[in-house]
Amino acid sequence: MKFRVLAINPGSTSTKVAVYEDDAVQFSEVINHASEYLETFSSVAAQYAFRHNAIISLLQENNISIHTLHAVVGRGGFLKPIASGTYVVNEAMVKALENPWKEHASNLGGLIARKIADEVGIQAYIVDPVVVDEMMSVARFSGLKGIERQSIFHALNQKAVARRLAEDIDKAYGSSNVIIAHLGGGITVGAHQCGKVVDVNNGLDGEGAFSPERSGTLPVGDIIKRCFSGRYSEDAIKRQIVGGGGMVSYFGTNDVREVEALAARHDEEASLAIDAMAYQVSKEIGAMAAVLEGNVDAIALTGGVAYSEVITQSIMKRIAFIAPVHIYPGEDEMTALAMGALRVLKQEEEAKEYE
Repeated sequence: MKFRVLAINPGSTSTKVAVYEDDAVQFSEVINHASEYLETFSSVAAQYAFRHNAIISLLQENNISIHTLHAVVGRGGFLKPIASGTYVVNEAMVKALENPWKEHASNLGGLIARKIADEVGIQAYIVDPVVVDEMMSVARFSGLKGIERQSIFHALNQKAVARRLAEDIDKAYGSSNVIIAHLGGGITVGAHQCGKVVDVNNGLDGEGAFSPERSGTLPVGDIIKRCFSGRYSEDAIKRQIVGGGGMVSYFGTNDVREVEALAARHDEEASLAIDAMAYQVSKEIGAMAAVLEGNVDAIALTGGVAYSEVITQSIMKRIAFIAPVHIYPGEDEMTALAMGALRVLKQEEEAKEYE
């Protein structure tokens, strides 16, 4: 029997929609939402009906009946820390997504999936949200009592790529040790030990290597001085770290291709910044190799920035001694969502309950 799954991935100004029949995509479309219109809503949560209706209209325009679906899966949002896996969108999750600890478009994924699924009497799921937490206790120590390191990262893509990498090296994900570096607008590097991400940097707060739009870990003394200089509000400091940090702070763009173009025109600062970002990513990978005690089967570079040969080659020359390096540019979150639901439908994995 073939299973038909609708995948929904709400982003800040778009909603990705795809229909899969087993692992084959049958339909895929991105609904773009005008920023000016979204700003008329009082909150992201207030966009719920608008985005749901846009998805239903798109499916109807393309003669896709929701009554042909076996499941609906949405991008997971900012829930409490949970283990990796595919989760049923139950009442407890609905309440949490309606009152999240951080406002983000991804919170709408599970809510919309649940509404569509309820209309036809099928199940709704989410898969590996950013709050997946499998960190070892020793990795949580920050060095300051009362503050713990947190696991907030590109869990959906990291997990999907880790499974793909394990398959490519002829090992089961649950019995392999791999390092996954997601290189996007934010950068997260995770140590995957026997199927669990036992350590990873907090990509939400800009921890780790600097990225196209995040500052990365900063010198503590200097950031304290900036915070108490009286020149910046708390929101302004946060903006400098996430959204306005990294390449944005140096060159006014989060598009690495533009920085590479500057470097190609012999801009020394651009050339150095590109190499510095690769250098910092390499250090993070080296740190995760230490976490795994040197027992590393393979390393993967993924995310949009992994399309850059300049950056991937700069990283590879520094880390190739650790383990074989594989490159999977881009991220296919829609497929990762669909495959998570399919593993449950095919009884390869048991769906988890959010509590």
